[in-house]
Amino acid sequence: MSKYIFIPNGGEAVEAEYKEQMLEEYKGNPFIEALPPIYSKDEVVDKLVVYPNYNSKERMLDSHLRVHMVQRLFQCFQPLQVHLDLESRISRVIRQGYLARNPFRPEYAAGLQDGYRMIQNLNLDLCSNKRFRTTAAGFTIIGVSGMGKTTAVNRILATMPQIIVHSEYRGVKFSMCQLVWLKVDCPYDGSIKGLCMEFFSKVDSLLGTDYYKKHVTGRHTVDSMLSIMSQVARHTGLGMLVIDEIQHLKQAKSGGSEKMLNFFVTLVNTIGVPVVIIGTTKAMSVLQSEFRQARRGSGQGDMVWERLKKDSNWDLLMGALWDYQWTKKEVSFTPEISDVMYEESQGIIDIAVKLYAMAQIRAIYSGIEEVNPDLIRQVARENLKLVQPMLEALKSGDMRRISQFEDISTVDFEEFISLERPKYSSEDKIQELLIKKKQKENTDTLSLKERAILKLLDLDIEPQKAQKVVEEIINQEESISVSEVVIKAVQILKETASKKTSVKKNKTEFRDEDDLRVIVEEGKIKQMSAYEALRAKGIIKTVENDFFQAG
Repeated sequence: MSKYIFIPNGGEAVEAEYKEQMLEEYKGNPFIEALPPIYSKDEVVDKLVVYPNYNSKERMLDSHLRVHMVQRLFQCFQPLQVHLDLESRISRVIRQGYLARNPFRPEYAAGLQDGYRMIQNLNLDLCSNKRFRTTAAGFTIIGVSGMGKTTAVNRILATMPQIIVHSEYRGVKFSMCQLVWLKVDCPYDGSIKGLCMEFFSKVDSLLGTDYYKKHVTGRHTVDSMLSIMSQVARHTGLGMLVIDEIQHLKQAKSGGSEKMLNFFVTLVNTIGVPVVIIGTTKAMSVLQSEFRQARRGSGQGDMVWERLKKDSNWDLLMGALWDYQWTKKEVSFTPEISDVMYEESQGIIDIAVKLYAMAQIRAIYSGIEEVNPDLIRQVARENLKLVQPMLEALKSGDMRRISQFEDISTVDFEEFISLERPKYSSEDKIQELLIKKKQKENTDTLSLKERAILKLLDLDIEPQKAQKVVEEIINQEESISVSEVVIKAVQILKETASKKTSVKKNKTEFRDEDDLRVIVEEGKIKQMSAYEALRAKGIIKTVENDFFQAG
């Protein structure tokens, strides 16, 4: 069990726990031994997968609650083959980058001293470490926007600690904060200064340092900030630097993109820090020529993150999403639905998830309460107009047409919800405005209500009864916990049921036994028909009796 440490003015770290290494080259290096173990494919899936809570009884709740629940779809993360490949690459590049940076080797200690002098004096060349031979190997991830590149990288990075605190290694004092990974976004204008500013700001927020104050607010040039940046990476034992949104380099001033890419190459070759670069298809033109040549021998290879093909990966993703249905009528995932979803999303994960969510919301608000192929086509036709040019380009397979589109995540889900809401009367609108005015003070009311209702559903209480009693309790109590709501709700429901039973008993005690309804009811208990019961009581007389009495 890892011990967590809070760094003053910084982030959360874990205390180093050194693990026995299966591979000989990884032994004797505290940077590597302190990392999590190399996971198997099954372990990677277990660590990456996210299945939000779901209860089929939720489908019986009111529409305004179910619309909120539909947004749980965006929390779902289904690992695919591409994610397993990415996790393996990241695991390898971090470890390979540390091979030549063993802190117990003399050359590493000498590098730290050089770095310290550089930060103090700013008079050393970044490339002066001629004895250093890198083992680092970065790579790029390029693909259509909306495929979840950033989300996947974030999920994988979350499986390993970001900061590891060392104090002693094999009986030798070793005091150091190891920064395993750092992720920054390329500035929107593609400026090197903006990148340096974000780098120093992120490091300060994690390690409690003041690099930003020292080296950004002063009169340092961009070149000096790059030198300091590289030495900070060395000094902190940075395992991997991730640069996202690299397509912003297209906005850089003349020569700026080349200079920044050359700096990344220098980090890999001179300092030994692996650099992983993420970007959309628009970044392809930036990552050519000199940068490709400089990284030819990296060994990891670049990832072209293509849209999903209509194969087992697609069915795995859609099958996982389809389990989450909040329409009253549950629909099975069929080949026809799979075809329609793929045709309308072209295998873009972001569009597929939003399309499915929008189809559910349309079904709920309209009262159809069913997601079918026709509804999916209708929602796509009406709400994916902005991304249709991109989807048509994807259908064509022409990379020149595809590369013209930088971002396809323009499906405004919140706007869709607002447009789908039923038209209220003017009085309802005024009431809605009053509710919205109080939302800031009651931001947790819905989540409290939802959790309490779900608890009651688990106790096999009818959805309508659960919702009604929970709302009554929350409206009466200003501050109350979920467990208190559930306890009170159960008590109220029991008392209500007890009163109904008591009333029923009282009714039976004072009923008129000559009442025809009572006679029929008692006859049913004796398995007699209504005719037989009334005849037995003498209410109905037979024809024979009437005849003989008349004679």
